[in-house]
Amino acid sequence: MRCHGHRGGAGKIAAMSFIKRNRAELEARGVDPSRVPPGQYVTERFPVLHAGTVPTVDLAAWRFGIKGLVGQEKEWTWDEMTAMPTTKLHTDIHCVTKWTKLDTNWEGISVRYLWDQLDVDPSATHVLVHAYHGFTANIPIEDFTREENIFAHTYEGEPLELQHGYPLRLVMPHLYFWKSVKWTLGFNLLDADEPGFWERNGYHMYGDPFKEQRYWGS
Repeated sequence: MRCHGHRGGAGKIAAMSFIKRNRAELEARGVDPSRVPPGQYVTERFPVLHAGTVPTVDLAAWRFGIKGLVGQEKEWTWDEMTAMPTTKLHTDIHCVTKWTKLDTNWEGISVRYLWDQLDVDPSATHVLVHAYHGFTANIPIEDFTREENIFAHTYEGEPLELQHGYPLRLVMPHLYFWKSVKWTLGFNLLDADEPGFWERNGYHMYGDPFKEQRYWGS
């Protein structure tokens, strides 16, 4: 993913004018612009942004694991994961690089479904989601276990494309979309907050789009 850069005065004015026009277009379509966080614009596209290369996925060797502060660590194969009950999610998504996509449709395994199978140590406060290439993201437990969150394997009725996180990605729409980790392989339970990949590289530890928590100090 390309990170932010510094804009000159003219660039800032142009960006603000573009966002204003984007909001006006939404209102003309009957869309409530309050759905869109500050500093965001709405796109019909689904931009592809990630660090490094798209991984090679071998479903026969693929495993989803839960470790850390649990009574018993868990691991599932791809066949075991896809045999679990599925849930659907209709939601807006907001990327830290300022695009928003409205009314997206996902299907997958509820985070709460997996969570309810764990014997979680009372000292646990955060999870660190991990994925291919060593990518990680930190999330407070109360945010991670929200009712709507899912590990998605389907987008708009089709299996996830590899560039969008196939075979499984976390979808957690109330935070910036870098927290919705692509190519998810599981998570660890921790007793303290620990920065993940993008957080170590300048992104906000929490990432609320409606508070514009994009980067350190914001």
